[in-house]
Amino acid sequence: MSDSRTTVVVITHNRRRELLHTLDRLAELPENPPVIVTDNASTDGTAEAVAHHHPRVRLLRPGRNLGAVGRNLAVRQVGTPYIAFCDDDSWWAPGSLRGAADLLDRHPGLGSVTARIVVEPQGTDDPIVEELRDSPVPGPAWLPGPALGSFLAAATVLRADAFRAAGGFHPRLWLGGEEELLAADLAADGWWLTYADHLAVHHHPSRVRDATLRRTHGIRNTLWFTWLRRPVGPALRRTVDLARTVPRDAASLRAFAEAAAALPWVLRERRVLPPAVESRLRLLEPSQRSSKARRYRG
Repeated sequence: MSDSRTTVVVITHNRRRELLHTLDRLAELPENPPVIVTDNASTDGTAEAVAHHHPRVRLLRPGRNLGAVGRNLAVRQVGTPYIAFCDDDSWWAPGSLRGAADLLDRHPGLGSVTARIVVEPQGTDDPIVEELRDSPVPGPAWLPGPALGSFLAAATVLRADAFRAAGGFHPRLWLGGEEELLAADLAADGWWLTYADHLAVHHHPSRVRDATLRRTHGIRNTLWFTWLRRPVGPALRRTVDLARTVPRDAASLRAFAEAAAALPWVLRERRVLPPAVESRLRLLEPSQRSSKARRYRG
């Protein structure tokens, strides 16, 4: 049975084989969702392959690598009330898009639904799943699952209007933990984020990745988010904690240098979160320090 409530948005860069596999899986979904792909300036024939094998997919070719902002570009074309993000090496399980849309329909204060991430080919839960299930963030009684402080773009369905009102993904963060800033801004706008264990996304991690670059961006973006939205005390505490715990290598040094070099625009754009949202983030700090999924390794 088709479902017209959700559009799937995928960004890709030089992962033709993985993307085609993902699009094959999305084409098999009973929801039959519209799919938009932003090709971030691939040079491996990705766009041509998509046009040939999946002509029903709306293909955007901005001509340069926009990173996460490629999702913003795609959302401009979305006409459905909900957006399901997924990566080019992940795909939604049958029925999960419908299930997420049902939750969003049922709960008007809900801004996003994050699904369980199943790592393939082993079929095991991603390490982050345990943190999502056991989130310490308190939520209202009506919330259908654990309240979250952030979300993972590759496994989340969001309200399109809430995404647009919050400004989408910040262009400076590019990729690597880019969700944290958007999630905080959604919460500041009054939206709740939740985890739904009965929904699933499958992830077969691509070997075509620069783990060191992603780690550099992850550390840098965590610092930028912290300085952009957290009060002075928590921001200093989080900065010192990162400096103590990240690997002492060139990638970490580059991340801190890039973050520090951006202080002028960070200070110009700094907007501290409301106390209620900040209190939720403070509750997440112990789990972030002990997390098996946030090691900044690679």
